[in-house]
Amino acid sequence: MLKLSDILVANQELESFDELLPLVQAVANQGERFFRMDVRPPYLDTPENWEDRLEAAFSGLIR
Repeated sequence: MLKLSDILVANQELESFDELLPLVQAVANQGERFFRMDVRPPYLDTPENWEDRLEAAFSGLIR
């Protein structure tokens, strides 16, 4: 199971929410089947609908 906190810890160089989306997509494309959003992304540009946007990225709805 992919946890958002694992992505954030492994990629501490990220500076924005928009940089996070492609990483979520990449992990999903590698075959990960489950995604847990266990923390809120710590970026100033994190939108109110961050959970929906990350789920869409993971599900392949955002290309």
